[in-house]
Amino acid sequence: MDASKKSNVTGNKTGTFQMRINPVVKREVEKIYAEQGFTLTEAINMLIQQSLNIGGLPFLVSAENREHIKKKAIAKLIDEIEAGWDSARMEGWVSEDDAYKLLGVSK
Repeated sequence: MDASKKSNVTGNKTGTFQMRINPVVKREVEKIYAEQGFTLTEAINMLIQQSLNIGGLPFLVSAENREHIKKKAIAKLIDEIEAGWDSARMEGWVSEDDAYKLLGVSK
């Protein structure tokens, strides 16, 4: 999309949007967003802007969401472990005893 035509939720706010929501749910979600420093309106505007930024929903919508997040976390952990092994191979190994000494702690 041309940058001059790109939508931005921080621009003029002349449109309106109404929705119905359970009042208990509304109070609970307002509290969650308030703890992050946002109003419900600001949070909804962020959702909309992020949807525009990526051209879709900014989160996975499926019954497998928990499993997907778990797999991503495991993949990231494995990448970090491999990076640690690569670093150790390139920079030299440190024995367990030396590591304790470097950290100034005892076993």
